[in-house]
Amino acid sequence: MQERVIEFEAVNPVEIFGTENSNIDLLKSYFPKLRIIARGNTIKIMGSDVEMDRLELIVHSMYKFYQKYNQLHPKDIEAMIAEDGGQKPDELDNAVILHGVQGEQIKARTPNQLEMVKQIATNDMMFALGPAGTGKTYTAVALAVRALKDREVKKIILTRPAVEAGENLGFLPGDLKEKLDPYLQPLYDALRDMVPSEKLAEYVDKGIIQIAPLAFMRGRTLDKAFVILDEAQNATESQLKMFLTRMGKSAKFIITGDRTQIDLPPKQKSGLIQAAEYLEGVEGIAFIHMKGTDVLRHRLVRKIIDRYQKFEEDSPAKSTKK
Repeated sequence: MQERVIEFEAVNPVEIFGTENSNIDLLKSYFPKLRIIARGNTIKIMGSDVEMDRLELIVHSMYKFYQKYNQLHPKDIEAMIAEDGGQKPDELDNAVILHGVQGEQIKARTPNQLEMVKQIATNDMMFALGPAGTGKTYTAVALAVRALKDREVKKIILTRPAVEAGENLGFLPGDLKEKLDPYLQPLYDALRDMVPSEKLAEYVDKGIIQIAPLAFMRGRTLDKAFVILDEAQNATESQLKMFLTRMGKSAKFIITGDRTQIDLPPKQKSGLIQAAEYLEGVEGIAFIHMKGTDVLRHRLVRKIIDRYQKFEEDSPAKSTKK
């Protein structure tokens, strides 16, 4: 657990803390995950870096507000908190996943993204299924980075099947890293929004963040890690079973995929379809079904997805039967 101390100078602490620490009690109600202690002219806070960053900004805003107006009321503090996140405490905890590069808020922006945040808190494995553009991979990566920053896990492992769009590794030029990077690029893109470039390079060099194709998971026990399998619809039945059984005692797994975008050869069945059939309803495993309403790309993307789904549902030979 991290610890910080905020010190106030040239002001009576009671004006900031409130009578009998009433303002501190208000802060505690909005930041239940933090331990907040007011003593003398200091506030000591303990908890995750993400939460402490938010609270520190609020406390400094309180100090500046008092200096400017020579008064500070609970409604003023609540307005500052609302401006920071715009939501009530319980909603705010769920919506803001972490602060990314340059302090940008990484949020759950749709109901199903928010459901992902809620479900991973109470389940060790989660399937997020739905069309492209719904933010399932981005949200999953954000949850993994938050867990690493909060020291809930020791490493992040991101993986994908190395089969997409009719290509395979054998037909790609260059060495192994050059062959893998095109498949893993979406994962790198998400990480760069959340981890400064120098820190990201350090994490990769030290193996704190590992990005590798699914085949590299064979024979490993993935423990004390937050593990994401992306594009799981392109894992075969045996590959996905292999992956799911790599789970260690202290691990979190998120599996993302789109059952309408299977790129496996015609005679190979998608392990994602089998896993959804076998595992939905198992205690400790959550399933989130993303929809066209979760799409955050260009407004036409949602219409395109809806139209494709309509015709695929009407077609006797559905792509999900691969």
